[in-house]
Amino acid sequence: MLSKFPYLRQDFFASVVVFLVAVPLCVGVAVASGVPAELGLITGIVGGLVTGFMRGSSLQVSGPAAGLTVIVFEAVSEFGVGTLGVIVLIAGLLQLAMGFFRIGRWFRAISVSVVEGMLCGIGLVIIAGQIYAAAGLKAPETGVGKITGLPGAFADVYGSTEALASLAIGAGTIAVIVLWKRLPKRAQSVPGALAAVMLATALTLTLGLPVATVEVEGLLGVVQPPGAAAFGELASPAIWGTIIAFALIASAESLFSAAAVDRMHDGPRTEYDKEMVAQGTGNTVCGLLGALPMTAVIVRSSANVTAGARTKASRVLHGVWLLLFAAALPSALALIPLPALAGILVHAGWKLIPFRQIAGLWREHKGEAAILVITALAIVVVNMFEGVLIGLALAVAKTAWEASHVRLEVIDKGAGPIEAYVSGNATFLRLPKILDTLESLPQDRPVELDLSGLHHLDHACRTALESWAERHSETGIEPVRLTSAA
Repeated sequence: MLSKFPYLRQDFFASVVVFLVAVPLCVGVAVASGVPAELGLITGIVGGLVTGFMRGSSLQVSGPAAGLTVIVFEAVSEFGVGTLGVIVLIAGLLQLAMGFFRIGRWFRAISVSVVEGMLCGIGLVIIAGQIYAAAGLKAPETGVGKITGLPGAFADVYGSTEALASLAIGAGTIAVIVLWKRLPKRAQSVPGALAAVMLATALTLTLGLPVATVEVEGLLGVVQPPGAAAFGELASPAIWGTIIAFALIASAESLFSAAAVDRMHDGPRTEYDKEMVAQGTGNTVCGLLGALPMTAVIVRSSANVTAGARTKASRVLHGVWLLLFAAALPSALALIPLPALAGILVHAGWKLIPFRQIAGLWREHKGEAAILVITALAIVVVNMFEGVLIGLALAVAKTAWEASHVRLEVIDKGAGPIEAYVSGNATFLRLPKILDTLESLPQDRPVELDLSGLHHLDHACRTALESWAERHSETGIEPVRLTSAA
């Protein structure tokens, strides 16, 4: 047995660690997304038992992710839980198509600043929203409303004993997670998030604190395959924006996670197109079950690698443990205080904000730092999908501007024609600068304009330069001699 599975021992212990990390996160993401807690566990089970078996990235672990919490909550609020399954299903099919058409590798070309900005914006919205949940208050619907409403929320907390108790449980959960890393290595064999939830649950039960707990329906009770009415929603153009957002954001997060996991181990490298197929298959199954969308999750994946996993067996086994827990101990979920889960997500949201990257980018690449910040703010102010589109548009515009480097050198020897040499990439973005220089040349002197040094000359520039040459020649001086680009 051991000769056939030489790393079974390492993978077994790693799977237990990943399972312990996954339980509170699966439940917390589901509750924050506005769906039953069991749906988060179902997505985690599918991530282990379906995606875990497939090729792609052998050590990264998939499940419900904090990064999709905001957009899932918006989708559930707008279309209802019953339609969530069809959204996830179609998004999964789109991922499958992208994988089969070998588009997965192209996600590596997405600007890192946009991805970091996306995660930053998500983190800010999660933190703001979960502070309300930790206090047992209803959060405003918009990202801006969540942030601007915080002072009023804290004022309400101070006037309510129940809200204070609830907020204390949430704050205590965060404190345990942060301080847990300072304990001896042996104590850290229990994940900090799980320890925090267990302590919060024990404290709530012992003191009889008046805080809300997780509502339990059972696995079979929450599985709702999408029906005809849900598929009928596909006729609405609004739902397609959400579907595309699910597919693109889940894919980007998964493939960036794969790149990060590859840097953590010396095993086989990620096959990006196959990983896209694996993620698409998982989301297709999640959609058929009416569960949450999945992505590869860096928290679980890094725990898997750190715990010594060597093969995909560890992530498959973690799915087995999730299934056994959800089937055998569903009543245990009903004991978990909601503010404890909110505390876990506040901590997760904080870790999504790339403080070091922002500082480093600002020192070395201020343009990239600006894209990161604007993307994050756009997500908070507008919404997830449009915020990411704004970030991508800025990244493309910045790249186009930097790629259109052009040099215009004017040589005037005092007698004879003025020589103007243009080299580089002449695009419409640099046209005003080129024309300003050419139009400042004296009109009573002949001009030789040499474009042979250009690598690229777009139609707008060519037309404008030819027009300038005709106008300059109208003064009666010798016509402009134009040497065209190759």
